[in-house]
Amino acid sequence: MAVKKAYKKVLRDKSYDFAIKIVKLSQFLMSEKKEFVLSKQVLRSGTAIGSLVREAEFGQSKADFINKMSIALKEANETDYWISILKDSDYINNEQYNMLHSKCAELIAMLVATVKTSKKTKNEKRKTKSEKRKTKSEKRKTKSEKRKIKEWRVCGENGKRY
Repeated sequence: MAVKKAYKKVLRDKSYDFAIKIVKLSQFLMSEKKEFVLSKQVLRSGTAIGSLVREAEFGQSKADFINKMSIALKEANETDYWISILKDSDYINNEQYNMLHSKCAELIAMLVATVKTSKKTKNEKRKTKSEKRKTKSEKRKTKSEKRKIKEWRVCGENGKRY
């Protein structure tokens, strides 16, 4: 359990740090490069990652948690796209791109792992509940079979009571 909490904290902190870098990138693009459209796109998607991770921490259910993390993953992928556009259109240099791309790729990998693990544990819990239901129904069957055997002993083969 402590490992999960530590991992969540790492993801939360990394997504927050990445959002700060994206805000600074957006400020740079608007003030230095006079670029307003792409800067707003990368700002929106880049900061959404951290907010979705935070929101997922207090999800109403496991499904809600998975949904928020999946959306955060999509936003991270979109941010990576905008960073590539900015590099290929010469708004940022290779050094800026490499730093942002590596941070974004790291977040993507962490989010993929989180979503996969969460889906796996959700499915395992579902199987466990299903197995418990089967066990209960098997117990019911066993009880009814025992009743039938008792009735047979009492009544005999021809159905008459002795």
